[in-house]
Amino acid sequence: MTRASGSSLDGTPTRRALLVSCGEPSGDLYAGDLVRHLRRERGDIEVFGLGGDHLRAEGGRLLAHVSELAVVGLLEVLRHLRRLRRVFRSVLAEVERERPRVAVLVDYAEFNLRLARELKRRGVRVVYYVSPQVWAWRRGRLAAIRASVDHMIVIFPFEEALYRGAGVPVTFAGHPLVDLARPAPDARAFLAAQGLDPGRPVLAVLPGSRRQEVAHNLPPIAGALRLLSARRKDLQPALAVAPSLDRRPFDRDLAGLPVTYVAGKTHALLSSAAVGIVASGTATVEAALMNLPFSVVYRLSPLTYAVGRPFVSVPHYAMPNLIAGREVVKELIQGDFRPETVAVETLALLEDEGRRGALLEGLAEVRARLGPPGASARAAEVVARFMDAPEKA
Repeated sequence: MTRASGSSLDGTPTRRALLVSCGEPSGDLYAGDLVRHLRRERGDIEVFGLGGDHLRAEGGRLLAHVSELAVVGLLEVLRHLRRLRRVFRSVLAEVERERPRVAVLVDYAEFNLRLARELKRRGVRVVYYVSPQVWAWRRGRLAAIRASVDHMIVIFPFEEALYRGAGVPVTFAGHPLVDLARPAPDARAFLAAQGLDPGRPVLAVLPGSRRQEVAHNLPPIAGALRLLSARRKDLQPALAVAPSLDRRPFDRDLAGLPVTYVAGKTHALLSSAAVGIVASGTATVEAALMNLPFSVVYRLSPLTYAVGRPFVSVPHYAMPNLIAGREVVKELIQGDFRPETVAVETLALLEDEGRRGALLEGLAEVRARLGPPGASARAAEVVARFMDAPEKA
């Protein structure tokens, strides 16, 4: 009988197999960098689970790709529930075969918190990297986290006290994007390579990395771009397109607009632009790190927003504002997200030096609070300690 590569002859876990589970592009980026650092100390580990191109590039064996898993919104999740359940079962089946000692679950809360519970039942130690947003809504999940997660690694400074107060072992590692978000070495050369005029202002547009996000966000963004193109003939819109997305919706909604598509070079675009329109999420932290004046936009389906809004318990949606504890960037969410409001805010950031300067000062404050470089290395150290720890009696 052939034994699984991660288990000993008697079926007990070994230190070689590591389960990693992430369901979104940002989580894949963080997971890939964590595994890269972990391999420097534990070169013989066998990584398997859910992820994307970054985790695969670090030798991870994927059971499903993030392009199949990234779903946002109540109705969207319900439509994909059967497929997500199938992926969930396949992960647990592979856990039974590989017998990992430790699992690293990255963000993707609805899926990964359920997975944590099942892993705990199977004796797998669970390290959770990038906290579920319990500080924003459904704080009652803290009890479930305390019961199923051995250690929480957080990337925002305000999260640490919350978990300590709830009795969950926690480490603030800092934000991995401090290392991973790299500006273009030569902004003018980058813009020229994209077919843009370095002598004219560029508007960076980030409508989201998931299909459902783009479906809701792109139409009002397109309306704003039409208003802006009539007012500022010199403005060059450049739209960051996630490589996994179908471009046909962009071609349809942006028809007739002078928009340049930029794929796979988001940080370079953010660092080279004059102003931005950025969908709420990880991209807002990337824009803050690139020192780009921008507004935050987001729209959900009316039903998803109506059901979820009463449970939201924070004064801001945008991560830079939550980090700063005040409004640094303008939030245009749901009903406030209209072509007119986006165009007005974009023009203000371009033409009002006082408004632009105040925003840049606020972004400097946000960057200072994200922690020093080395977040992925510090997270890898936590995971390594759990891999090296003796078996529980």
